[in-house]
Formats: sequence, structure tokens, C-alpha cells
Amino acid sequence: FYFCYGRSLVMPGVDKRLSNIAFTRTVLGVLLGVVVLALDALNPVKLFLHVFPAVEPWHIVLVCTVLSAYIWISEFKELLYFIVKVFLNSILSIFFRDIEVIGRDRLPRHGPMIFAINHANQFVDAAVVLGTCGSDFKVSYMMAEASWNRRIIGDIAKALDVVPVKRAQDDAIKGTGKVSFQVEDFQASRKLKVMGVDTSFLSSLKTGDKIRPTGTATGVKVVEIVDDTTAVVDASAVGEEEVQNVFLNTKDDNDGALSYDILKHVDLHVVFERVLDRLAAGGVVGIFPEGGSHDRTDLLPLKVGVALIAYSALERDGLNVPIIPVGLSYFRTHRWRGKAIVEYGDPVYLDPSTLKDYKAGGAEKRAVCNDFLGRIRDSMRGVIVASPDYESLQLVHTARRLYQRSGIQGKEKQDLLRRFAAGYKILMDSGDPPPAWIDLQKRITAYRRELRDLGIRDYQVPGLEREMAITERENGEEIITEIRIGYRIVHLLVLLLLSAIPNIFLNLPVRILADIYAERRRKKALQRSKVKIHGYDVMLTEKLVFCIVAVPTLWIIYGLMLVFFTEFDGPTITLCIMCLPSFAYMGIIASEAGMVDAKDLRPYFMRLLPSTRKRLRALPGQRRQLQRDLRAMIRKVGPAFGELYYGKEINWNEIQELARKNSDVIFKAASTGDFQGLQNASTETAELPVVKKDL
Repeated sequence: FYFCYGRSLVMPGVDKRLSNIAFTRTVLGVLLGVVVLALDALNPVKLFLHVFPAVEPWHIVLVCTVLSAYIWISEFKELLYFIVKVFLNSILSIFFRDIEVIGRDRLPRHGPMIFAINHANQFVDAAVVLGTCGSDFKVSYMMAEASWNRRIIGDIAKALDVVPVKRAQDDAIKGTGKVSFQVEDFQASRKLKVMGVDTSFLSSLKTGDKIRPTGTATGVKVVEIVDDTTAVVDASAVGEEEVQNVFLNTKDDNDGALSYDILKHVDLHVVFERVLDRLAAGGVVGIFPEGGSHDRTDLLPLKVGVALIAYSALERDGLNVPIIPVGLSYFRTHRWRGKAIVEYGDPVYLDPSTLKDYKAGGAEKRAVCNDFLGRIRDSMRGVIVASPDYESLQLVHTARRLYQRSGIQGKEKQDLLRRFAAGYKILMDSGDPPPAWIDLQKRITAYRRELRDLGIRDYQVPGLEREMAITERENGEEIITEIRIGYRIVHLLVLLLLSAIPNIFLNLPVRILADIYAERRRKKALQRSKVKIHGYDVMLTEKLVFCIVAVPTLWIIYGLMLVFFTEFDGPTITLCIMCLPSFAYMGIIASEAGMVDAKDLRPYFMRLLPSTRKRLRALPGQRRQLQRDLRAMIRKVGPAFGELYYGKEINWNEIQELARKNSDVIFKAASTGDFQGLQNASTETAELPVVKKDL
């Protein structure tokens, strides 16, 4: 088991205080310890008792118990944190097949620091960052009070010394009547006038509360209450486009009035003080600036709290705390054995010269906080792959795979993918997208659809020609004469036999029930949320919570069955129960390897079907042509993107400015006529463009 699967326990990216070499040393040490304990002649405790017969075994037990109790009491928090961290890392190694870490060398050597993390997978996000940031950092998170009060999740949070935060949206009150928003010189005042119909602002609102149109996630702060039907709100934290789409949108009814929610003001002074104390002590604080988990493909508007904490630390303690953007990208987000990429970005520091504006309060304070929040947002976009929607994200992934050379590493893949996503957004936002790109986009989408219909992956397409030997019969019909699938079939059957019993009795019942439970929780979360699309971001967390309870319960049931329905003695039953975790994990790994074999075998069997044989044969040529055309277009359009195309290291904060300046040049460069010339020329070579450092 060790030689086959042992090293998979040390998942890439997940810090278990064990490197590959350390893991091997630890295994050898455990084996040596077993040998020493198994032989009385080598057992040091028994040798000591033999030399000093006056010492009884219970004397040694008593001394060790007292010393253990002293260590536990004196180092309880540190030990509890370490135990929970190891437990969460073990859980991650079961739920994820791989976690890849990029940019950990960018982290400062010591605190204080703030992790600004995108929130794409609810509580799993915190566990992933905790397991990948390194053993030198003790991370304290800020968590919604509603989650803090949940069983299991809240218990783990308390063990990790998480700071609970009361969120106004968790106790939103439906407002009476309806409101409409009027704008008067918004550029100068950044304020909106609220006109109510059948409202009672004087009794239901207070200065500092927020008004949020029903069905949206954006609220604006009340700065003045004129009467029961008139109020003034500050919209300085809301972008102009969002103001137009959310507050000046009059779809609710004919008179333009909107239903609304009231978010009561929450005093976060005590919470901020606790966070500042931890930063002053050199701690690391994890914050999710979006304010809540979601399954969108871009960031939600950031809450200003992270900027306020940074300025407060500089004002109170003189600490210019670095803000570390952390990007979490998931593949198969809500499914078992998915993959995650964790990317740590370059630290972002506030400008100390702006502290006087922060202290001045009012408009100056809002301006510097919003400016700093914008820099944090740009830095966070620099460690994720943002796209307008899921379909666009899939399109960008396919284009990146078609363009990239073979053998590039995860960091290069992520960087290339981000360049493609940024370039795609610039092209689509530059007015009418170039016809050449629209045609190429349709062909890439058709290629993805063909792969999905045939049930194969893009990485399998280049091997179709190499693995299939074809000859012709006398009647001209092509048949498959040689397919080397014997080994794969035998390997698959062996894996199925190895994993059958553990999976049927240990894993399958829990998995089925966990899927049902997570689906129900997803539907409830989707009903309550204003920002979720499908609610997939909560599913993996709910599966994890269910398994934490269900798996030990199932083992206890099997243990009781062994006690009452078998004639095994105590040591045998104990050994059987202790082996259950190993058998369950072995079943997971073996079944995963079997699934890989099954996917690799699918193209072989698809060739046996006359209806799909010709479609499979056409795929490699279709892929090659797409590669040529895509690379040809990038050769022509790329230089117009400037640093996005040439730069070895990208300053993602400047990408939007580049798009605004070069939109006309980019559109002209991507015109249909010019592209056709390069498209024809591209058939001569399929080499990637040479830049300062080849992507």
C-alpha cells in the first residue's frame, strides 16, 4: 500500500509538515518503532523495567500521564490548532486529487499580513489556504456569525481561533412600501435621493443603515432622513454602471418603484480591535473581501472592511500591513476528487501619505479607502481567471489548451489562461467583436460540443491517430485491426476488484447520502442568496460536513456489528476497526485510478461503433486546423495588446487601461481581411510566436 499509494498521501501543495524526503524518513521511523515494540529484547521500556525491578509499569504510566497533561494544558491552543490543521489536510487529501500551489515564495517571511481571498467554495476555501500557506503561519479568519453558530463548522472555527463577524445582510428586514432613486449631480456628490411610496423612514430607518433593492446584493448607506418618504443615501462605494443597473432600473412596476430591504447598521469596532491585536502580535488574518461565497466567474464588489483594517493598523500601531491576494481556482468545484489551484500574489501596501486623508474622515476618507480597495481588487483579479460567464470561461480554457505547447508547468498554464481571459474580455468589450474572432469562437465551441457528445477529452485527441491502426477491407470499408487495450482492461478489472469491497461497504453509502444532503442544502442556499447562480459553491462544504459525522458513525456501526454478531476477540475487533480508514482510502485511490483507465478506454470502444468512427477520425485534423488558425490570429492581434502579449511579468492593474487605449488598434488588427492572409500562411507552420519569454 505504501509503495503504490503512500506518496499520494502527501498531496502536492498541501502542507502536512512532511516533504517527500521527510515522509519517507517518517515511514521508516514508524516501521523501526514497530520492530522495537514487537521484540521484548529491543523494547526500551521493558529493558528498563528488567534492570530496575523496583519500578512498576504503572509508575512509568503515571509519570507520562502527568507530563502529557501538563503539556496539553500549557500548549492547548497551539496543539488544538495543529491537530485541526492536520485533520483538515487529511480531509483535503480525500476530497481533492491534487492541490497545486503557485507563488508561495512571494509571501513575506513573517507576519503581520492579511490574506485577501476570493470566495468560491464556502468553508473549503479557508481549509485550502490553511493547508497551503506553509507551516510557519498561523492564520486567523474572519467568519460570518451565522456560520460561527453552526455545529461542526462553528466548532472547527473555534478551534482555529476564528473571529466571528455579524453581517447586516444576515438579518435583513423587508421594507414597507416601495422606493425609487433619483440622481442629482452624481459625479459631484456621489449621493442618491430616495423617494418612498407608503414608506415610514422616520420609524424604520436610522442614519448608518443601508437600503438594498430586493433581489440584489448591493446596498447604499443612509446619510440623511428627511421625512417618512424622503431620504438621502451615499453611493460612493458603488460604481456608476452598478448605480444605473441596480438603483435606476425601473423594471419592478410601471411607476418605477422598487421593493427594498433594510440592512441595520452593525458596529464592528470590537471585531476590528480583535483583528488589530492579532496583526500587532505578528499574526496572519484571512479575509474574504467579497463578503460571501458564490459560484460566479468573477469577483463580487469588495467590502470596504479590508481597507479599513489596513488603515486602522497603520493609524493605531504604525503597521503598514501587506495585503496578500490569494486566488483559488477549482476544477469540478462541487464534485469528489477535484483539482484546485492556489495562487499567492505580490503584496499590496497602502500609501502612508494617504493616512492624513483617512484621518480627515468624510469624502477624503472614502476616496482613499475606495482607491486602496480598487488596488486590492485589481491584485485579486491578477491571481484568478475572471470571465463574464461560465461559457466564456470554458471557451478560454479550450483556447489555451489549443495554443499552449506541451510540457508547460502549472504556473505557466495559469498565467497563459489569465492572458487569454483578459484578451477575450478586451476583444468582446471593444464594440462589435471582429468577425474573424467570432468565426473562430464558433468553431472552438463546435469542437467542444463534439468532444462532449463523444465523451472524450481534448488531451486524448492528439493520441487518436497514434493509437489506432487502420487498414482497409476488400470492399473499401475501414476497420480497426489493432487496438492494444488488453493491459488497460486487465488493469481496470484488478482495480475494480481491489476497490469493490471497500467502496461498497465503506464509501458508497456515505457518498450517496452526502450527495443527497448537499443537493438539498444547495437548493436552500440558492433560495436565500442574492448572488449565487446555481449554488454549487456550498456543495463541497456540505459534503465535507456530512462526511465528518457520517463516516465515524458508519465505523461505529460496523464495530458494534463485529462485537454482537461475530465471535472475534477484542484485539481482532480493534484491529479491524483500526484498518477501516486505510481500507476506505485505498478504495478511493483505486477507484480513481480505475476511472482514469475507463476514460482512456472510451475512445477505443467508440471506434467500434460505425456511427462514431468517422467522427473520431476527423477530430485530430479539426484540432490541428483550429490550432493553426488560433495561433495565426494571435500572431497578428497579439502585438496590439502590448505587454499582455510581450510581457514576461504582467502588471494586471494596468490591463484595463491598456484595453481602453488600444481598443481601436486591437479591433483593426483583428479585421477579417488581414486575418485571412495570416490564416492561409499559418498552414505552413504551427510554431508558437516568439516573445520575450515564450508563453
